[in-house]
Amino acid sequence: MLAQPGSRWQLSTVRAACSWLQARSLSCVWRVLRRCGLRLKRGRQHVHSPDLHYLEKLADILRAIQAVIHSDGRLVLVFLDEFSFYRQPTLARDWGLIGRRHQPLAERSFKSNTCGRIIGGLNATTGQTQTLMASKIGRAQLVKFWQVLRRAYPEAEVIYVVVDNWPVHFHPDVLAALEPQGTRWALKTLASWPTEPSPRARRLALPIQLLPLPTYASWCNPIEKLWRWLQQEVLHLHGHAGDWPQLKAKIQDFLDHFREGSVELLRYVGLTENSKLFGALFAQKARPPE
Repeated sequence: MLAQPGSRWQLSTVRAACSWLQARSLSCVWRVLRRCGLRLKRGRQHVHSPDLHYLEKLADILRAIQAVIHSDGRLVLVFLDEFSFYRQPTLARDWGLIGRRHQPLAERSFKSNTCGRIIGGLNATTGQTQTLMASKIGRAQLVKFWQVLRRAYPEAEVIYVVVDNWPVHFHPDVLAALEPQGTRWALKTLASWPTEPSPRARRLALPIQLLPLPTYASWCNPIEKLWRWLQQEVLHLHGHAGDWPQLKAKIQDFLDHFREGSVELLRYVGLTENSKLFGALFAQKARPPE
């Protein structure tokens, strides 16, 4: 790759790097780049999962979904994630009159930027969504959410829960509330933590099996898109910075729309037959798992 002095290419550095363009104007360089299919584009954050078992972990999740499809309701799979929201509105585009005087405003409160937290679970086949809102998420809230899931699916023999690698998911006190785990992957916690549950840990034997995602692979968790939808519909430019209870009520009202399931939500997060990630799997519905 040709070297250039800055971190990004400019028309002037492209011209300097190409001897056949050096006698041309910057406007000419721009037109040449357009003809070559090159455009000035906004960058995006990017990271690739360093997990050596990336494909194997995804394959385990896909096999579990396939088993759920053919289980007649005996098995359930839920994608779980946590989300933080704040009192102050987030910035976004909105329609307004032309001119700076009419720019959309994010009206802020003089109060501190209070933070709220949500645990959510998205059913991979129905779009049914359970949530728990709290001021913080820790071991107690996770155990409480396990019970929320069990009440939502009282007849399920196994509830598979796909989780990221936040160590608290695998704390001994959190796992104590579940039946023994059958995953073949190590559920990693902090070295300073105990390896056995504390005497206060609740032993509930809930039929929940955790399926860990590859590390640093949030794009593999469809519920992340539900949080994006929440931001777009409720949190961007909201007018409730001065009324924290009202903001939380608006958030809960949005999430409650999916409590009984939603085809629209499944389509939005990419869990339908036409989705790129799961299309090949759902195409095999008629064939029972081996």
